[in-house]
Parts: sequence; C-alpha cells; structure tokens
Amino acid sequence: MTLKNVLMVSAIVVIGAAVVGANLYFKREKPLVVTTEVIKARDLEALVSASGKIQPKRLVNISADSFGRVVNLAVSEGDRVKRGQFLLQIDPKSLSTRVDSGTASLQAAQMSLDQTRQSIVTARVQLEQARQTLKRQQDLWARQLTTREALDKATNDVSAADSALQEREHGADAQAARIEQERAGLESARYDLSKVRIESPIDGIVTRRNIQEGETAVVGTMNNAGTVLLTLADMSVIQAEVEVDETNIPSVQIGQKAKITIDAIPDKTFAGHVTEIGNSPIQTSTTAQAGSQATNFKVVVVLDEKVPDIRPGFTCTADITTATRTQVTAAPIPAVAVRELVYDAAGEIVRQQRTDSRVRTPQPAAAAAELPAGQTRKETEGVFVVRGGRAEFVPIEVGIAGDKYFEVLSGVKDGEQVVTGPYNSVRGMADGDLVSVDDKKP
Repeated sequence: MTLKNVLMVSAIVVIGAAVVGANLYFKREKPLVVTTEVIKARDLEALVSASGKIQPKRLVNISADSFGRVVNLAVSEGDRVKRGQFLLQIDPKSLSTRVDSGTASLQAAQMSLDQTRQSIVTARVQLEQARQTLKRQQDLWARQLTTREALDKATNDVSAADSALQEREHGADAQAARIEQERAGLESARYDLSKVRIESPIDGIVTRRNIQEGETAVVGTMNNAGTVLLTLADMSVIQAEVEVDETNIPSVQIGQKAKITIDAIPDKTFAGHVTEIGNSPIQTSTTAQAGSQATNFKVVVVLDEKVPDIRPGFTCTADITTATRTQVTAAPIPAVAVRELVYDAAGEIVRQQRTDSRVRTPQPAAAAAELPAGQTRKETEGVFVVRGGRAEFVPIEVGIAGDKYFEVLSGVKDGEQVVTGPYNSVRGMADGDLVSVDDKKP
C-alpha cells in the first residue's frame, strides 16, 4: 500500500470518528434548568377573599307619614344626631284643623249626651207619676168611684211614659257610642298631627337628605313609593357586606375571623368576624342572560374595632380565615402539577420505561387508549421531586390552600427538593426528565 492510500484511509477513519462523535453529542439528553424549593413544615392559613361595601348594622330610612310641605328642616347631611332630637316638621295646618274640628264635635256630642241623660231623668219622673195615677184609678175602680175611661187612660199613660223612657235610654246609648267614635277620630287626628314633627329614632349620622325646606313630602301608597326624607345610620356597629362565590360558601362559617381592608383607608386592616351567611343567592338583573352571571351569596362581617371617619358605601375587601394549620408539611403552589398516570389493579403507579434518552414523542390517541387488563388512567395531583439528577413525579394529597403553599397530607416528606419553576418547564416536564438545579435563576 502506497503512502497516498494510507493517508486516504486515515482521513476516512478520522472523518468517520468525527461524524460518530457528533451524532453521540447531539443525541445526548440535555438537562432542563429548573428552580427548586425544599419541603418543610409551615404555618398555613386558608383565606376566602370577597369584596363588598361598608354598611352600618342599623340603617333607618325616614319617610313621610303625612302629606304636606316641609316648613322646618333642622339637619344636613353629615350631622350627628341623638335619639329624640328634632329633625324636621311638615306643615301642620290641615291636621290642626282636623284636631280642632274633632274637638268641637266631641264637645257637641258630650253636650247632647248630657241633655239626653237629663231627659231620661224627666222621663223616669213622668213614668213614676203615671204609675201613681194608675194606682189611684185602680183603687177608685175597685170601689166603683171612677169610670172605665179614666182607668184606661191612666193605664195608657203608664205605657207611654215607659216607652218614652226606653226611647231616651236607647238614644243615650247611641249618643255614648257616637262620643266614642268622635273621641277615636280626635285621637287619630292628634296622632297624625304628632307625626308632622319628626324626631330621630336612633343615635347616628344623617347619611342622606333627599328633601329641601319648602318641598312637599309625598306619602307612599301600594303602587307608589313615598318620599324618603332622611337616612340615618348608627355607626356604632359597622359591618362589611361582601359577596362570596358559591364555590367558597361551604367553607365559610359563623364566627370565623376576618381582616377587612377599606379602599378609602389604605395601608390599614381591621379585625372582624362573620355574623351572617346568606341562604339564598344574591338576585341579579332579570335582563341578564342565564348563566352569564356568577352565583354569589351575601356574607356579613362585623368589624370588631372602631374605624375613624368611615361612611356607608365605602368599598372594602374581607379576607375570611376559614382554616388554620400549625407546622404542617407544605408544598409551594407553583410546584403542584396534574399528570395522567396509569394505575394497576392494586392501585400502584405503572412507570413507563424511557426508550429514548433525549426525545419523547407522544403516543397516538388510539394507542394511548389501549391498556392491559386491570390498568386504568387517572389524572393525579403531584410534584416533581429531584432524585439522582432527574425529576420524579410523586402523587400527593393536598389539604387546605394557603397564600403560597398547599398543605400536603401524604406523598412527600420534609427535606425533599421539589421543582417550582420555571412555569413552562413544570408544565411540560415528564417523569424521569434530566434536570439541572439553578436556584439563583429568577
């Protein structure tokens, strides 16, 4: 073999070795760069957040009970009032006239009754005289000293006097009933007159004034709402009325603690507790299409401390503590993923053998649906634990959810290292993937 042939063979061998080395280099599995966190015991607090409005526990709308013009208005919006304090007055002229008329009618009826009673006394005297006359006539008739006509006249006079007495007694009873009727009408007029002067039923703040002095107050009817003149709020007890989603309502209970933040008072929270949970969902507009609105329930949280300069209608958010755990195993929320695993008849996970160390190609749907007898597929929550440089998917059972961590009831232990990110890596990671930990990576 000549030197030229030797050089050519050597060149071919070198080129072949280079090709083989390149293929091996590019086919080797490249690790995923991930961030991790060590599982450890933590204190967890499950919260249900809901937004709503600040409202006083006691809110009173003062409406007009009498039609008339407001002639004296003593308060403005924002004024603090005491129970029994004068607020406003409606023109009492027409009601005063009714009272005067009722008083006069009652007096006239009383005088008429007095006259009727006097006539009853007279009728009784006349009846007694008629009876005496009849007795004398009967005595004279027995001795044949009077005529039959005189006796009959005396008998008729007694009957007439007795009838007149009964008539006047019945008239007195009717007059007494009329007096009671007049007295009731007078009391009603006086009561209506008393309502034109409106006083505060509570200690509180005037949160709304819907009328000006000189305007006419309208009394409500069945088909027409009356004028709400003033709205008073007792701000001694403040509550937050929030709307909680139906999925969170089962975990909310009476007495649970809550923290309330008010948009108008930033950087400060107020303690409270749940006092009321609605049994029926909050009604939405009838024009909204069915299914387009979320189903919410009203939950009332009473604030346990004073809030300065607060007003009804302030927007607020309540964070209700529905459960607490002390020093329990906790996994970061970003580390929890859902994968479809294959289980055998005994409920154990069937791990798939890795046939390619670098590239995984998904199986066709038909092939994926074909499993040996006794095996089933089920979506399972779990975390990727770093073991031997690879990510192993470990199913876990979670409890309550805190702000950043899930309570782990089973599956992993304190001290194990779980993959937390990046998000796309956790989302696309598979069991057994080679990983490179870089916890300094943001």
